[in-house]
Amino acid sequence: MNKVDYKRDFKELYMPKKNPSIVHVPPITFITIEGKGDPNREEFALETGALYSLSYAVKMSYKGKDVPKDFYDYTVFPLEGEWDLIDKALPATDKSNLKFKLMIRQPDFLTKDLFDRFRQEVKKKKPSSYLDSLRLETINEGLCCQILHIGSYDHEAESFKKMEEFCGENGYVRTSKCHREIYLSDPRRIEASKLRTILRFKVEAKKELKE
Repeated sequence: MNKVDYKRDFKELYMPKKNPSIVHVPPITFITIEGKGDPNREEFALETGALYSLSYAVKMSYKGKDVPKDFYDYTVFPLEGEWDLIDKALPATDKSNLKFKLMIRQPDFLTKDLFDRFRQEVKKKKPSSYLDSLRLETINEGLCCQILHIGSYDHEAESFKKMEEFCGENGYVRTSKCHREIYLSDPRRIEASKLRTILRFKVEAKKELKE
């Protein structure tokens, strides 16, 4: 069996174009962690680190004595984040008012029992209090609008405007102010103007078009 590569095997979800499009996202299993506040703070890096530690433990589990049933090789999926506001009355530019759920998609063979086992193994090798906050859950986004945003996170409003206009012109309405970001670039290695981020929010067809 060929190695599962999200850029090839799930191209519609992880390789969108720079123009808005409508996509149906099926139920997907993630390891997640929730937090709040400015993502530039140190705690955010520790939360992200715990996610990666466990995700790579799953990826490399084939090297252990007890290889998971139905294991297959795959490329670790990119970091994703669902973003919302704590106080809806404050502007989105106030980063201290943000709340989020960070996540990394997992392979089909990862069961709850395996998740618990790998978490305990990681705790022994790389102790972190944030490992206890990780959860295994299935998320169903359903119908969404998405776009590939090129540039700084601070300029995402421009892409969201394009998405809103696209939806209005094509008979869709946004159903939540919460949105998802999928990080295809490492901000520690690439300058802000070249960052590649998938932006996505949930939509539904306008009522008059459904009737």
